[in-house]
Amino acid sequence: MELSQLEQELGITFQQKELLKEAFTHSSYVNEYKKSKLKDNERLEFLGDAVLELAVSQYLFRNNQQMHEGEMTKLRAAIVCEASLTVFAKQFDFGKYILLGKGEDKTGGRERPAILADAFEAFLGALYLDQGFDAVLRFLNTHIFPTLTVDATVSVIDYKSHLQEIVQQHKDRKIEYHIVDECGPSHHKEFVAQVMIQGQPVGKGNGRTKKEAEQKAAKAALEKKLPE
Repeated sequence: MELSQLEQELGITFQQKELLKEAFTHSSYVNEYKKSKLKDNERLEFLGDAVLELAVSQYLFRNNQQMHEGEMTKLRAAIVCEASLTVFAKQFDFGKYILLGKGEDKTGGRERPAILADAFEAFLGALYLDQGFDAVLRFLNTHIFPTLTVDATVSVIDYKSHLQEIVQQHKDRKIEYHIVDECGPSHHKEFVAQVMIQGQPVGKGNGRTKKEAEQKAAKAALEKKLPE
């Protein structure tokens, strides 16, 4: 598949086409076609990993003012893990552009999470070298960061514990969670939770489980001014 098609789809034109090709060249292809003199994408993957971590760190720092260092570290790890990077790569059909050895190709290499995740990081490394950090940020701000939903954060951050720590600074304050509504069929229920501090409602959240709803209610409370 021609990489020019990918450039067109992403709205990005590489000045150094060899960098883009390198980003999509797997080591199995290089080992099998030694005369091609192509480089595999492992060095670009190394660079892209660092660029992505910095970009995600900056995004989290600027967009989550109430988030502690430990929470940002957990969320960053969830965003840059292999599973997430694979999803990002599949979003742009990266698999069809990767140069693979025949054996790797026949055994499903184009769908292999590790290969897709590496290609995504290598692409970011190539984009960084070709156009700089701002170009990487524009790409991520356009295509990746908008997909990072609240659901992704509640899976790695314990908002209830964070809220409990704040409330416990005042020993006489009481915190309670109530499921105030549930809807939908039994196999696809959605719960609505409300968190109360000193009898006052301070946050509401909904989720597929009671635990998720309570976590979202706690998150909503943390984003507000809590009662004295």
